[in-house]
Amino acid sequence: MNWVVRPFRLLGWLALLVVFATNCCSQEPPACARVGLCVSPSPPKHPVNSRPQEHRFWDTENGLLFAGVGASRTLDYFSTLNMRRRGRQEIFLTNDAVDNHAAFAAIEAAGTGISIATSYLFHRYGHHKLERWTSIIHIGLATTGAARNYSLKTAHTSSP
Repeated sequence: MNWVVRPFRLLGWLALLVVFATNCCSQEPPACARVGLCVSPSPPKHPVNSRPQEHRFWDTENGLLFAGVGASRTLDYFSTLNMRRRGRQEIFLTNDAVDNHAAFAAIEAAGTGISIATSYLFHRYGHHKLERWTSIIHIGLATTGAARNYSLKTAHTSSP
């Protein structure tokens, strides 16, 4: 039962991150520009009311990043199964969740879906750098976890 609660805890943290990022005021001009007090020697490169250069959500770069997220989650899936076959214990999920291959595959697929959904929310609210970085960080973490799983030594069991 505990393995069911852990993904929802992760969803809660991701939702909190999205709410924080959408309410962040990094896209607003400085306070002096809003009231007309700023004096600049040259006109700004980008007018205050213009939106940053937009792109389609399913463009080539995002497609490649999402494919990378899926590939790194797949690598993590197989490295974790290999680690369990060698007698090691899973640290993020329960061993019962990992040993149920269908449930574990669904958890990995849900992780990929959550990453894409988070990127979409960042895209929707104009945080295009965070949209890309979500996938980049996810790829890095999943690949690092898979490399760690493969590098662990086989647990030695004593024979009676």
